[in-house]
This record gives sequence, C-alpha cells and structure tokens, in this order.
Amino acid sequence: MNSSMTIDQCPMSWVGDWAGRRAALTPDRLALIDASSNQSWSYAELNQAANCLAHYLVGEGFEQGDVIALIDGNTIASILLFLACGKLGLILAPVSYRLAPAEMAALLERIHPKQIVTVSAYVQQLEHAGIEHLILTSQLLSAVEPQSPAPDCNRALPLEAVCLYVHTGGSTGLPKICRVTHRQMIWNAIELLVSAPEGLSHRRELLLFPLFHIGGWNTLLPVLYGGGCVVVHDGFDPNTVLALIERYQINHFGAVEAMLNALVDAQNFVGADLTSLKSITTAGAPCSSSAMAAFFDRHITVTQAYGLTEAGPSNCFNSPQDQGITELQNQTDTIGTGFYHCDHQIVDPNTQQVLGRGEIGELWLRSPHAFDGYLGDPQATSARITQEGWVRSGDLAWEDDQGKLRIVGRLDNVIVSGGENISAEEIEQVLVRHPDIQAAVVFGVADLQWGQAPVAQVTVKHQTSEASIRAWLDSRLARFKHPRVIEFVDHLPLTGAGKLDRRAAQRSYEEK
Repeated sequence: MNSSMTIDQCPMSWVGDWAGRRAALTPDRLALIDASSNQSWSYAELNQAANCLAHYLVGEGFEQGDVIALIDGNTIASILLFLACGKLGLILAPVSYRLAPAEMAALLERIHPKQIVTVSAYVQQLEHAGIEHLILTSQLLSAVEPQSPAPDCNRALPLEAVCLYVHTGGSTGLPKICRVTHRQMIWNAIELLVSAPEGLSHRRELLLFPLFHIGGWNTLLPVLYGGGCVVVHDGFDPNTVLALIERYQINHFGAVEAMLNALVDAQNFVGADLTSLKSITTAGAPCSSSAMAAFFDRHITVTQAYGLTEAGPSNCFNSPQDQGITELQNQTDTIGTGFYHCDHQIVDPNTQQVLGRGEIGELWLRSPHAFDGYLGDPQATSARITQEGWVRSGDLAWEDDQGKLRIVGRLDNVIVSGGENISAEEIEQVLVRHPDIQAAVVFGVADLQWGQAPVAQVTVKHQTSEASIRAWLDSRLARFKHPRVIEFVDHLPLTGAGKLDRRAAQRSYEEK
C-alpha cells in the first residue's frame, strides 16, 4: 500500500519565502518604510536584503530547524531576520524585552536557541543574568550590504514547518510557548486579505503592535503578502504616531484601547491631519465605545477584531464593508462573526454541550490557522485542542440573532461571590461608560463573608468621587456586582501586548 504526504507535509519552494515571492510578482512596489531613518525598501530590495542575511546565517553554521531568539523592538533588523529565517527554515523566537532578566533567562532555557540576537541596550542586563551566545543586530545588518547581489537561497519547506515560537503574556503564571507554523500565518494572511474591503495592496499600515507578540507579525505579514506597505516605528508615543500618520499617509493601523485613549488625550490630536486614515482595528481585548468615539467623530471607522495566538492569530472580525459610520457605531460592542475560513461555536464549559444563540458559554474555534501546540507541554496542548480540532479560547461569549459575537469575559476572570458568578469584564465595561472614568480594571479578592468580592481600580478624565460612581452604578449594575472597593490610581498596569494586567493590579492592591 502506497503512503502519500498531505499537502501540509509536502516541501514547496514558496513556503517561508515571504520576500521572494512578492518580489517576483511586484518587485518595484514599496514594501517597508523605517520611520526612524526614513529609509524605504521596495519588494526587490527587501528580498535582496533577506537573501544577504540568509547567506550570512548559512555561513555561521545555521541549519534547518535551528532556533534564533530575538530580543529587540519593532525594527527593520527584526523583520529582516524573520524573512531570512523563513528562507532557510529556521525558527525565530521573539522574547519580550519588557521581561526582567531572570524571566528572560527562564524563558530562553525552555526555548533553547542556538543564538540570541539583541541590541546593545540589553547586553549588560542579559550578561548579568548569565545569558550567553549574544550577537548584536548591528552585526547582522552589516551583512546585508555586500558588494554584489546575493542569489536566492530559499529552501523548500512544508506548510507544517514551524516559523515562530511566540510566548504568551504569562499573566496567570509561567508563559507558554506557542509553536506557530507557516501554515498558520499564511492562512491567516489569506483571511485578512479576503476580509479587507479594499484588499491589502493599497494598504499603508503603521505597525504599532510589538513584534514579541503575535499581533505584530499578524499586522506585518498579511500586508507584505498582499503587496502593501508597512511603516515601522519602534515604541509608542502618541504625538509621534499622529505625526507619522500625516507624514506617511497612513490609512490603517491596529491598536488596543489604551493606545486609542492616549492618542485622543495627546496634545496634538485636535490639530492632527488624519485625512489619510480610513480605519482602525482594535484587538487584544474588548474596546469600549468611548475610546472609539473621537475617531468616529472624524469619520474614521473603528472596528473590533478578535483572536488568540493558539487559534488565529485572527478569528473574528466586524467588517466595515458595506456599512456606514452610524451602523458601525451601533455595533461597537461586537467582534462580528468568524472569518471566512473559521468556524465557531459557543459551548457550555461544564457539560461541553453546544449552546444556542443568546446563551453565554465558552467560544470554541476551528480553522486551518490554529497553532501546532505548546512547546514541550503536551498536557497543556491537549487541554487546549479537542480531538475534533476545536481550540478552546477560554473566553466567554454569546451570539445574537444576526450571528454577531460578543465577548463577555474570561473563564478564569469569573469572581464567585456568595455563590454568584460575576464577570470582571462586565463591571469594567459599565465603569468605563461613566462620563468621568477613563479606564478601569476589576479583580477578585478574598472576602470572609462572601468568599470573594470584586475590587475596581480606575483612572479618571475629570475629578469625581467614589460616592458619585456608586450612585451612578445603582441603576446599571446589580448590587452584588458592585465593587467592594473603588480605588483611584494614576495609571493601570498593562501587559506587553497592551492589555490590562489584572494580576499586576491585584498584586499592587494586596501589597498595600
């Protein structure tokens, strides 16, 4: 009996060659702009640079399947390294530079890279943590300026080959390391290409999500896949971002709620020229309508997307196609429905029975762009992926009569108080609708009488009092859901992906 390989197992020359294939199709189109230097690359130039770097890596003894860890920001060097790794079948493992050296060391020990690439700013603290095998990005970049052009060097790879190790935020403990395949990123690029109203060939994207999380790569790669242009800028300063939108005629970017609030509060927001900006996609966590309002007022559409590293990175989208500003404003609380190639269902987390519309349960997702499991953790992998291929999201959601999905909260953020299940996110969503509250985070703390009780930390736009907030909550939230404490703080802690860091907020409260 003859055995045959599945299409995911067949080595193909185009897999991983993100720069080369687009260079063959549209060599002269603008691909990347480095905002820090104003340097730009066409697709042909980008492919040439990636080939040069790939030849350098071959000369350094790297072989297919080797892992390179990366500790850097949103830089051209990071992107070129990924493109070179793709050509050679190497695995890039971005590590958050926001981690403490000891946390980096623990993560790198599990990743076990052949080489660690970083910038000079992090060398001293890494060496103090006992981290070795460091190479500077400046050394890599010196390899992309040869005297003569470097020939194409891409190796045929199967779609199932891993291209990225992406660690989770680790807000509930030790970060997990997701094995992200070429299949996952290619299919997700297809999803976004199909869903973008204008396609992606005319996209002028500002990359704001960090490249040490999947959101950064999920912003970059679909645009390169579709032949658009990505503007790269390291760090987030709201006034700088507003200036970049005008300078480079940005027509789209992705952001989290905290970024939108910072942009609106920036000194230059009112006078900024945003005429090129057509749309914004929010992701990472539910975004409040109040954070979107100032952009809608300037006729810029804001829609929510949803996904997770394990199942997407993108799975659901509320498309602005064929919808006007007013219609979209009435749907700011929904993530829309599943992408073209993504199934979803709402499941009772206890019985695992599929629920009907209007019922709250765990959102399960199934698509060709799911991850390949957690590195070195088969138990966690089997807990996340069912035998039928469904990925458990861990998010509570419900579906309305039109098939639109709404995220209610996280399963692990449910506060059990006096036998009642309270969603931390539900309280947050009510709090941020208060006219004086800028942002809020809610978490549970031990309570002798009720077992647990909710506590809220809030930042404010205008001076207000706890009594005023509680009076406002009376008609909007059941009494047992009211926070036991409402604490005013100067800022709320965020994870590296820009999400509210609920665990850090809880620690700061309990340590007082």
